[in-house]
Amino acid sequence: MTNLFFAEHGFDAIVVLHGDLPEPDVMERMADMPFIAADGAANMLVRHGIIPEYVVGDLDSVTVDTLKAIHGVSELVVEPDQDSNDFEKALRFAEGQLWKRLLILGMHGGDLEHTLNNWSVLMRYGRAMALCAYDRGRYAIPVFSSFTHAPNAQELLSLIPQPMARLTTRGLQWELQDEPLQLGAREGARNRAVANDVHVTIHDGSLLFICDARLPAAPSFGQRTTGG
Repeated sequence: MTNLFFAEHGFDAIVVLHGDLPEPDVMERMADMPFIAADGAANMLVRHGIIPEYVVGDLDSVTVDTLKAIHGVSELVVEPDQDSNDFEKALRFAEGQLWKRLLILGMHGGDLEHTLNNWSVLMRYGRAMALCAYDRGRYAIPVFSSFTHAPNAQELLSLIPQPMARLTTRGLQWELQDEPLQLGAREGARNRAVANDVHVTIHDGSLLFICDARLPAAPSFGQRTTGG
C-alpha cells in the first residue's frame, strides 16, 4: 500500500538534498512550507537566500559561514549514524514530525552513485511516505498501487519500472494491456496523455511515475483503480 497524493492536498514539508537545485524563484513559491536541509544542502540554501527551518545530518559538510547565517533561526538536528545517508536521516526526521507528504529537491548532482543511491532511498521510503522528487519542471513519484492521474492536455508521462512492473493503462497514446516493463529490457518513458483521465493498473511490481510539476501543489492523483 502507498500513500498517494491527492489534488486537494499540498506538501507538508520540503527536503533539500546536496544536488542541483531549482532557481530561487521556484523555491520562493513554496516559502510558506518548512524546509529541511540534509546536511551540506544548508550551504546551498543559504547561498540562495533561504534559511531552512531544520538542518539534519552529522553536519560535517555545513560550513562555518552557513552556521553563522542560520544561528538562532534554524534548528540543528545532529544524526551521527553512519549506516544511513543524509537523505534517509532527513526523511526519518520528517516522519517524526508527522510530515509524510514531502517534496524532494536536489536529487541529482555530484557523483553518479550518489544520485543512484538517492533514487534507491526514494523508492524504499516511498512505501510508507508520499514522496515526490522535483527536477526541471517535472515530478517523479514512487508508485506501488493502481491510480488515476488527471493530466494536462497532451502531457508527457513516463512509467519507469522499479525494477519491474506489469501494467494495464487507459488514456495514453501507447497503451499497455497487462504487459511487463523491466529495467534493462523495456521502459515506459515519454508516453503521452490523450484523455481527461489516465488510469494505471499495477498488477505486479512498482514504478516511478513522472509527470509535469504542479508547484506548489502536490501531484494530481485521483481515486485508485483496482489492481489485478
